[in-house]
Amino acid sequence: MKETVAYLNSLLKKNDTIVIGLSGGPDSMCLLNIIMSLKKEIKIVCAHINHNIREESKNEMKFIKKYCANHCLAIETITFDKKSDIEDYNELELREKRYKFFDEIIMKYNAKFLFTAHHGDDLVETILMRISRGSTLKGYTGFQIETPKKTYKVIKPLIFMTKEEIMEYLSENNIPYVIDKTNNEDNYTRNRYRHNILPFLKKENKNIHLKYLKFSRELLTYYNFVNEIINNEISKRYVKKSLDIKGFNELDKIIQTKVIEYVLDDNYEDNLYLVNDKHISLILDIINNPKPNIEINLPDKLRITKFYNTIKISRNKKSLEKYRIPIEKETLLPNGKKIKVIENTSKNSNDYIKLDSKELTLPLYVRTREDGDKMVVKNMNSAKKIKDIFINSKLSKDEREKQPIVVDSKGEVVWLPGLKKSKFDKSKEGNYDIILWYN
Repeated sequence: MKETVAYLNSLLKKNDTIVIGLSGGPDSMCLLNIIMSLKKEIKIVCAHINHNIREESKNEMKFIKKYCANHCLAIETITFDKKSDIEDYNELELREKRYKFFDEIIMKYNAKFLFTAHHGDDLVETILMRISRGSTLKGYTGFQIETPKKTYKVIKPLIFMTKEEIMEYLSENNIPYVIDKTNNEDNYTRNRYRHNILPFLKKENKNIHLKYLKFSRELLTYYNFVNEIINNEISKRYVKKSLDIKGFNELDKIIQTKVIEYVLDDNYEDNLYLVNDKHISLILDIINNPKPNIEINLPDKLRITKFYNTIKISRNKKSLEKYRIPIEKETLLPNGKKIKVIENTSKNSNDYIKLDSKELTLPLYVRTREDGDKMVVKNMNSAKKIKDIFINSKLSKDEREKQPIVVDSKGEVVWLPGLKKSKFDKSKEGNYDIILWYN
């Protein structure tokens, strides 16, 4: 506990405002009371989340509100929507909702720090779990005492303490707390580590948590050192969420792996627990695969797309909905562009097409691609599948979804705006009475 107190004394300054994530359990009540015992002239805001999963949650919120009122502490609470079954809850979803709430409270009070009650035993469990399932180099470090956010820091000062020390502190100081009974169940992976593996390690060394803390810090030092080495390579090969495969293949194998870890760190930040070494292997596999177009999906809707010599990283978004819109004088398209009917043009790019209405069945429509779509490309004799035209034009999957297709009322494809013209396009000297412009 001495280390925790010394750290807090060095961290907290007069007139600081801090937010404490207060569940009412032993860990958070211990953290709150240690900070209160320092007698610092700071403003403490307690933030409580009722996940609304257990029946006891309402009583726990009442307990916390009463405790904060008795000690003149500011308290902010939120209750999540109740779902029919605990299995409906997604761990990532809950985490994001929690930190959204914390961010709002931090902003409301202009606080410098968010304190959470993760302790030394939690660190041991986290590292063991990540070793078992596989992770990145950074993931194997578990968590740190300080984690910088955009406008504040997340602080975990109980990292020096064990659960046993926390319980002793609560007992010696007669501090009340509530118990979450699910912590005693072995349905959860962390609980199995806590109940079965951690006791064995503590028999070997009662201060095993400090050994893991040293391991975590040393590993983080190596991680930062390696990062300095690969940062030069990253800046050349990973730009705007895109990785250059040709440049990547010039790197040493171990640097390649670390580059992929960097990419995952960049896209998962605090959610590294969602990925493991299998995901790194998957990305390396598609890079080395001779196929020019491959796509895989990783946790949290992360999409890895190989498009010839580029790996693009993006979040899955809702696919563009199917549409079929009649072409008018000016037609706004879902991709943000327009098709305009114009009087004249001297330009001849694929953004323009000149048509003879006598050869078509009006009105004209613009729509998304449909299965079986074909078009006779200008200056060619036979129809070609639109899908093949897209592939030959090296359009990515996103570009294919967004590509508009102009058809007549019978479904004849007459134009792929900005991409290809059909046999119906007329030369400047030809007979035409319709000019369309895509911009």
